[in-house]
Formats: sequence, C-alpha cells, structure tokens
Amino acid sequence: MPKCVPLFLWTALCSVSLVHSPLHGAETSKPMSITTIEGISEYRLENGLKILLFPDPSKPTVTVNLTIFVGSRHEGYGEAGMAHLLEHMLFKGTPDHPSVPKLLQARGASYNGTTWLDRTNYYETLPANDDNLEFAIRLEADRMINSYIKQEDLASEMTVVRNEFERGENSPQGILSQRITSAAFNWHNYGKSTIGNRADIEKVPVEKLRPFYEKYYQPDNAMMIVAGRFEREKALEFIRKHFGTIPRPKRVLDQTYTEEPAQDGERSVTLRRVGEVAFVGALYHIPSGGHPDFAAIDILESVLTMAPAGRLYKSLVEMKRAASISGAAYALHDPGILRFMAEVSAGNDPESVLESMLDTIDVVVDQGVKEEEVERAKQRLLKEREQQSSNSAQIAVQLSDWAAQGDWRLYFLYRDRLEQVSVKDVNRVAAAYLQASNRTTGIFIPTKEPQRTPIPANPNLVEMIGDYKGREDFSAGEAFDVAPDKIEARTKRTKIEGLDVALLTKKTRGNTVVLRMTLRYGNEKSLFGLATAADFLPSMMMKGTKQLTRQQIQDQLDQNKASMGASGSAGEASFVIQTKRDNLSAVLDLLRQVLREPVFPASELDILKQGQRADLEQALTDPQQLAVRTVRRALSPYPAGDVRYNPTVEEDLKLTDALDVVTIKQMYADFLGAVAGQIVVVGDFDEEPTVTALSEMLKGWKSKQAYERVTRRGDVDVKNETIRIDTPDKANAFYFAGGIMPLKDDDADYPALVIGNYIFGAGALSSRLGDRIRQKEGLSYGVGSSLVASSLDKRATMTLYAIYNPDNLNKITTGIREELLKLLESGVTQKELDDARRGYLQRQEVARTEDGHLSQILESTLLANRTMDFYAKQEQAIQRLTPQTIRDTMRKWIDSQKILTVVAGDWAAAAKRAESSAEKK
Repeated sequence: MPKCVPLFLWTALCSVSLVHSPLHGAETSKPMSITTIEGISEYRLENGLKILLFPDPSKPTVTVNLTIFVGSRHEGYGEAGMAHLLEHMLFKGTPDHPSVPKLLQARGASYNGTTWLDRTNYYETLPANDDNLEFAIRLEADRMINSYIKQEDLASEMTVVRNEFERGENSPQGILSQRITSAAFNWHNYGKSTIGNRADIEKVPVEKLRPFYEKYYQPDNAMMIVAGRFEREKALEFIRKHFGTIPRPKRVLDQTYTEEPAQDGERSVTLRRVGEVAFVGALYHIPSGGHPDFAAIDILESVLTMAPAGRLYKSLVEMKRAASISGAAYALHDPGILRFMAEVSAGNDPESVLESMLDTIDVVVDQGVKEEEVERAKQRLLKEREQQSSNSAQIAVQLSDWAAQGDWRLYFLYRDRLEQVSVKDVNRVAAAYLQASNRTTGIFIPTKEPQRTPIPANPNLVEMIGDYKGREDFSAGEAFDVAPDKIEARTKRTKIEGLDVALLTKKTRGNTVVLRMTLRYGNEKSLFGLATAADFLPSMMMKGTKQLTRQQIQDQLDQNKASMGASGSAGEASFVIQTKRDNLSAVLDLLRQVLREPVFPASELDILKQGQRADLEQALTDPQQLAVRTVRRALSPYPAGDVRYNPTVEEDLKLTDALDVVTIKQMYADFLGAVAGQIVVVGDFDEEPTVTALSEMLKGWKSKQAYERVTRRGDVDVKNETIRIDTPDKANAFYFAGGIMPLKDDDADYPALVIGNYIFGAGALSSRLGDRIRQKEGLSYGVGSSLVASSLDKRATMTLYAIYNPDNLNKITTGIREELLKLLESGVTQKELDDARRGYLQRQEVARTEDGHLSQILESTLLANRTMDFYAKQEQAIQRLTPQTIRDTMRKWIDSQKILTVVAGDWAAAAKRAESSAEKK
C-alpha cells in the first residue's frame, strides 16, 4: 500500500492539525471486564473505549461495529447535518487506508455507516477469520482518529449528501413527517432532520467540520462491538493493540442539556407540494427509551396501527378512508415522539381523515384498550424481537442504538418490561400522553386554554439497572460451512407430488427454520389477461380460510413466533415461512389452511386494491418509477394481455380497478395445485415429520389447467436513444438505462460478464461508476449497474442507474457513458480483477450464511435441475479469469449502441436555473 504524508501533517489543501498516531507495540493494560448479560460481555479500556463482545459460532461471519456517540442531537448553530456529513467523510480514507470502500470490497465485506439522532455507527460483516477481524478493528481505530477530512473530499461528498437530501425531498410522506416533528420541538435538536439543512450541507467549511470530528471521534465517546464467530481473547487483543494505544483526550466532553418544555397547546402544519396522494399525521411527545413507560407506549402504538386488528387500521383502512396507516414510537436518549401517519385514499378529504384518526385515538384515551389487543401486540413485538435476535449482526446494530440512549443493557430491560406490560399500563400511558395539548398535526385546531402534559425526566439508569443479570444465553447454532460442495453434501433432494424438494437440516441460532414454497402453474395461453389477478392471488389467500379469519391467522403466527409472507406473479405463487423448530408443525398446519382452504373475502380485496392504487398514483409523478417502467417495457415488447407485458402506470390503475373476487376465486380453482414448483426447508427441523406434513398438505391437489413454463426472449432489438420524462416539482432526478443479451447464466462467458460488471458498477462505492460519479465528482448518492441472467432462457439484462440533481443531467450521462466506453475499449487492470474477484466471491460466501438467501439459492438449483456444484464450478471459472478475457467478453456481449436511456426529472426548472445562471455570467 502506498504511503502518504506523515501522520502529523495534512495535505497541502488542509490546514496543519495534530493527528493521533497509535503507538503499536507500546504496552497497554488489558481491557477491564465490566459485566456479562446473556452471552454479551462488556469491557473497558483505560482510554474510555467501551467494548461489547457477542460470540455467535452459528455463522462463519464476524461483524465489527464502531459506534460514536454523536448524532444530530449534538449539532450546534450552522452545523445541521454535520454528524451525517462526517459519516460520509470517514469513507474517504486515511494515510494508512487511502481507499476504505475498495479495501472492504476486496474482502467481500457487507458494510455501511448510519447516522441517527443520538449516534453514528460504522459496521462491516466479513467472512470469519483472524485476518479479517484484525483488519476491521485496525480500520475502525485508524479512521476514528486519522481520517483525512480534506477540503476536496468535502467538496465532492457535500454534493452527494445534498443529492441524498434531494431524494428525501421527493417523498411527500417523509417531508410531512419531518415538518410535523419540527413543529413539535421548539428547542430540542430532535426537531431537526438528521440529514441536515440544505444551506448547512452546502456551506459548512472544513475548518468547522474537522474540530467537530476531533471533538467527538475519540475513544472515551465510542463503543466497539464485535459479534459473530471469533475467539474472545484474540478480539480483545486486537482491540487493545489498535485502540488501546490511542490516548484518552484531555478535553472534557460537554453533555447536551437542552430540555423541550411541556407542549402547551395543539400545533399544526400544512404542506403543499405536487403529487397525487395526500397524507395526514399526528405526533405526541413521550418519555425517553430508557423510561419505564416506553414499553407500554410501544404496545399502544401497535394496538392502534397493526393490521388487521389495529384501531386506526379498522377505522381508516377498512373503511376506505386511508390506503395505509403507519406508526412509530421513537426510543431515544431524551424524551422522544410517538407518530402516526395515514395515506389518504382517493376521494377522501384529508382534514376529514385526520379528524377520524384523532377521534379513534380519543376513543382509546376515553374507553381504554382490551386485554386481547394488548396480548396480540405484545406477542407481535416479542416475536419480531426474537426473530431479529437470531442474527448477531442485527443485534450489534440494535445494541448501538440502546447504548446511545444511555446503556446497552436497556436492550434486555426493554424486553423484560415488554413482557410485563398490562392493560392498565397501556391505558395509563394513553391517558397521560395522547392529549390534544401534547399533539402536533397537519391542521390547526385552536384550544380555549393552555393544557400541559409534562414528560418525565430521564431515569437514573445506574440506579435503576443496578446489577441486572439478564437471563440464560440464547441457544447457539452449529459452526456451518457455507462452501457450495459442503452445502450440497448436507442437502437432501426429493419430490413431493409434482414439487421438487430440497431439505437442509442444521443447528441454528435460536432454533430457527426457513421454509420456501413456490407453486408454478398455467401457460402463456391460459394466463392471457390474468397477470393482475396472479399478482393479488397469494396475498388474498392469506386473508382468511374456512376456519380462520385474517386476524386469527396473524394471531397464531405471532403466538408461534412465526412470519409468513406471500407473493405472486403470472404463473407462480410463493410462500415463505420463518419460525422455530418447536413451532414448525403448527405453522405448517396454518400454511395448509392457507393453501387448501382460502375464502377470499371481498372486503380484503378492496383494501389491497386501495393500497395498490395509492402506490400507483404516487408512481405517476415519481421519477424512479417512471424511468424504470419505461425501460422494462422496451426490454419486454409483448402485446397487452400477455403475462410478460409491462403495463404503463395508467394501464395498471385500470387493471387494478377492474379486478374482482370472482376472477381471483376462479383463478385459484382452475390453476393452483401441486403440479409443479419447489419446496426448500433450511434450518433446525426434523426431516421425517416435516416431509410427512408437506405430503399430507399437498396430497391429491391437482389443477385443471396444464402447466408449461412461460419463456422469455433475449433477442430484443433495443434502440439507442434517450427518452426524457418531465416530473414537475421533484428535487431529484433518476437515470435508468438498459440493454439485453441472448445468453443464460450457464454460458461460458457469464462469469467474465459478472466480474466485469462488478468492476464497472455493481461493486458499490469501489466500482468505476461509484468511484467517479459519487466519490470523485459527488454527482450522485446512488449510482451503479446490475447484470441479471436467466437460468432457463437465453435472456440477460444489464441496467445502469443514478439519482442526481436535474442540473447535473449532462454530467451524469457523460460520465456513465465515458466509463462504459473506457471499460469496453481498455478493459480492466490485474489489480482491479484481483480485488473484484476476491470481493465478489467473499460476498457470495457471506450471502450463503443467511438461511433466507440460502433457501432462494437452493430453490434456483431445483428450478434449473442443477446442484450446488454449478456454483462451485462458476467460482472456479471466476478464479481463472484474466483481464484479457474480461475485455474480450464485455466487448463481445455489450453494445453501447443498443442501450436505451431514460431520464426523469423536473427539466423545466433545471432549464430556468441554467438560464438564470447564464444571465448572471
């Protein structure tokens, strides 16, 4: 790795500033053991760094998460968005790690950084080995104190963050939510968006950004979390080696002390922007996440919003006043918010919908909630938590959020409190906090006299938590080898009725098991005109059976700590289950009823159509939706009515409105059965009883219509043209381009195309598009390319995308085209190939550690009548690639003159800005 200037100097474009240099080799004391809770151990270094170790040998991955306790709550005047901007800057490198994304990509890491109100964190999940573990720890220690924070990097990254800001400006719901939150807080920074103020993003000088970085990015204000498969002593030694030599800063970090006064009257805001769908919302102040009331408030939110039993769901969605309802209780360091949002259905007055929302909430305050509602919500929340707890990488992120609230042990304390919440508790918090005087909405409703709802101060966490011990460790899984040949050796393949089956038993963390079933039906002729019905069919099957209502299905899933998802498209219906070993039998019986005994309630179809219409109406003015749909229509030139036809948004709206229950019922009766498809079960389960249950479930289930797979062409003539779509009043624009090739994923050329595309745009920030368009020129928050090939048809598509400011259209189109032509003309370097090959293969390895993804891979092998040996051979082919092979293959298959480009944005406004700028010059 090339060496940069000495650590005590910045480059010529930066002012001179002292940089900490870890004194590797210097003696530092061992980390001090603090406490252990349910398998998670806390340690502390002399310099103040907190450490959490969470060993989980069930997956061959390790997650390293560095949390810095600084978020938008800590920003001062003129600093709005500075914490988030710094998060971006820490991917710009250090003298020892000059290209952070490329280094992470080369090791196959799944990585990201996130900023929130109370904290910023950086995390990467890598294949588990000592070298990767030390690399990640060394990287986080280095960039915590030695990141460049240079003016030229700020100039490019500022425009990327501004682009991200503009993307958020395209969401009416997101903007309304932010406006309501802002109105609710007069003084506290929780009223400010984490992404920041546009002017602050654009104008913040590096001279202000660097002191902010040096103040907060210190070991006494940070927590290092290591989760996954690793040796505890080695992790502690690596942390001591790389973090322990960083001195404790001499400054004393000031704690925020602003308290939001009790609200003394209802507030309202009105937002007017171009769009097709209206939204309304209501927000209430609530205590902090560490307060004992928070668990009851979380349950209260679920009682009001969860489908289909939620009070607001019934009064708004079922009554066709709203297309959807959502809610959230924010667990924060300081007193936070409880928020409700509704997407107004067409034909309804937004003020009337808001009034109905508030009336429903007031009924809960006046009359209280029922025992069954509280128990249902509690089971749902506990189930979701338990499902998340089977993933150590997700737990690492959650621990950082709870730690930012004051103490990571709140993660467990919240669970304990949740289990103990009673109806009395929920009714008490509803009466205490859901008051009109404590409310901020989208309309103005005056009150005759001030009313105040005081919010309790933060509890003393040290006194409250004491020597809390937690519970026994969560059940751990086995050390599972995810190499393709090892997976195949443990997979049993069989057949049940007409379905191909793959069974992979293994011990998993939390005894979890995933089942995936796809039923395939019909043919090109018999499915003509039924694409919309096919889309709705699986979801409607979940809405009620002969024995169970929709709510009873959901209740049984929650009681069995299970989830069941259904999705469909023309010719296939998929069902995915996640549950625990002991509950699989009961959940399979639920699936049996869904498959064999659906009743298709007409009222539920109305609700689904209502939600679909709302989404489509938003798509009428959404740049991304319009651009993507236009390209997909060109790549699939089939006649209207054909199941492969891609309708316009307007056509989709008409098809949705025309759909009725009679058509769906008839489609189920004629087409569905166990005649073709796949079943995959992965995780902790008993093979014999599972096969028996599936056999009984599908026994004798035949369909009236014959099955024949619908083929798709790859020899489509695509015009080399650019289509412009105007979307007025949209701050963000979208670029989408696509081409098509007649080849399958088993073609000898496919591995070279995969790696070539990975280098070009699929490798995220370290790809050529990411490096130029985002990293160097700062034109786009998201840019890249995708290559997808069929395993059954000679059809592969390559697409390119970017989100950007409409003013930068020419720069975006020029930059992407230049990079594509450069790739085709000059090929790739040996280093690019080595890095991409290593990164891609390690990313595949990480992906196979997730049982949900592994079930999809095994399903694909069943569909294509292959084994995991296909992937082993594909990886071997990737190992043999040379730069010349990639260049020749890319030139053979990719024709820059056969790519359709669609750009959608507010071009009229961009033209006016360009004209105004020219006049000033």
